[in-house]
Amino acid sequence: MAHAIHYSEAAGDVMEHRAAYQAYRILQTGFFLAPVIAGLDKFFDKLVYWEMYLSPFASRMMRGHDHSFMQVVGVIEIVAGIGVLLKPRFFAYVVSLWLLGIVVNLLLCHQFYDIALRDFGLSLGALALGRLATEFDRHPKIGE
Repeated sequence: MAHAIHYSEAAGDVMEHRAAYQAYRILQTGFFLAPVIAGLDKFFDKLVYWEMYLSPFASRMMRGHDHSFMQVVGVIEIVAGIGVLLKPRFFAYVVSLWLLGIVVNLLLCHQFYDIALRDFGLSLGALALGRLATEFDRHPKIGE
């Protein structure tokens, strides 16, 4: 005879809450580390030569200052990554929009479609982090 395990609704909520919290922390860690690592590498080009991902349109706007521009991009990515660690309720959306900007840039390159697709998926992950942060990032505001 099979035995059914019955969980109370409260126990089910706790289990669901725990899994959602774990997902939140995994996403927060990933969206902290990835931008910081990529941002730092904009100064060293050890992972990849980042300037090759700059669209001709963006490169024309930079008027030959592609490397300097990529370093500014690196600083922004580092700040965004640290922001996700400290204030995910806000910076998750910043990262999501930043990634969509990268997608547009890559599409303007008329190549790197695979990376654009990946970054679109990452943007959705950052958006999911932002939504989860509304539940789990409970820093009291002044006056609360």
